[in-house]
Amino acid sequence: MLKQYKEAIEKSNIISRTDAKGMITFVNDEFCKISGYTREELIGVNHNIVRHPDVASSNFKLLWDTITSKNVYKATVKNLAKDGSTFYVNTTVVPLLDKNDNIVEYIAIRYDVTKEMFYKQELEKKETELEELNKTLEKRVLEQTKQLQELNQTLELRVKEEIAKNEEKQKVMFWQSRHASLGQMLANIAHQWRQPLTELSLTVFNMKKSALNDDNEDVLTFYDESKKIIKNMSNTIDDFTNFFKPDKEKHYFYLSDSINESIQILEKLLKSEMIHVKTDFQSIEVLGSTNELSQVIINLIKNSKDAFVQNGILIREIQIQTKKEKGFAIIELQDNAGGIKEEISSKSRESKNIDRIFEPYFTTKHTSQGTGLGLFMSKMICEQGLNGSIEVKSKKGTTTFSIKIPLEEKKCTLK
Repeated sequence: MLKQYKEAIEKSNIISRTDAKGMITFVNDEFCKISGYTREELIGVNHNIVRHPDVASSNFKLLWDTITSKNVYKATVKNLAKDGSTFYVNTTVVPLLDKNDNIVEYIAIRYDVTKEMFYKQELEKKETELEELNKTLEKRVLEQTKQLQELNQTLELRVKEEIAKNEEKQKVMFWQSRHASLGQMLANIAHQWRQPLTELSLTVFNMKKSALNDDNEDVLTFYDESKKIIKNMSNTIDDFTNFFKPDKEKHYFYLSDSINESIQILEKLLKSEMIHVKTDFQSIEVLGSTNELSQVIINLIKNSKDAFVQNGILIREIQIQTKKEKGFAIIELQDNAGGIKEEISSKSRESKNIDRIFEPYFTTKHTSQGTGLGLFMSKMICEQGLNGSIEVKSKKGTTTFSIKIPLEEKKCTLK
């Protein structure tokens, strides 16, 4: 039975024995078959004849430290065959002891796992390749994503630019159309007003002569005021006629002078309507036309007067303030005439604010009281005549118009 056990073990495993110094004393047929050596070539030589050069020397040190300590050593070992091929074996090395507990020899029992190791190495290689592929793929996805994001941003920017260009073209076409119609309208007004103004001036002059004969000071006062109004009306016509000229003259002027002139022109209206105007001016000089700004202030004050009357406001106050802010001159005109009603903008789907009041021919008054051109012309003057802007806010029964004019370094009179 022992002989049969020995034969079974030798035929199913790779077996070798060495002496205490590691010299081979026995190999079975399976060892010769896998290593490619004959028994004659193996018996009497050191077992490291099949040692693979790739294996670190620390592995063999561990082997000898283990078995010389009379312990069993187990590991998967990489070996080198006679023909230079590599084979792998699962190895168990057992030290054999005599009756004095001294090591007599070592027996090593192995079985071939070369295919399994090659499969494992191939799998590890594929896994490494897959990891590299995943990294490359991830990098490519990130690059493509970045390119798509950049493309989207560029496309979005181009769309916005095109939309802005189209809107600007529409604005230009709108302004050109309005300029043409308003220019013709103002030319007709100027033509129709010239003759009545001349006649009025002549009539007032005759009145002056009559008054001088009667020594009536009231008539003289009326004459001076009428003369001033006539001059302002004439200047107004000239201003509006010249408004559409690209080479019109501009000059530096103080905001306070222009606003005070407007208040002075409307002095009788303000007294008769019991409107109190409070002013708070800083010394600010801007470039443009003082007459054009005066027309804007006059129009805003008249609108406030109409709102006071329409809304039945008893205590009527208008506050006008000038200040500097971030490179701009700011004019704020606020009244307590009840504010602008929300329903003004309810018909506009594109805007739910009160800026519609600046649209041409839009008016909150009865058709017999207004044409809707006053604020439109005021906006044009602020934007084109003064290179600025005008905005409106309404809350808690008050309405505030803000005029913003860029401050420019004073150099010389421009045309």
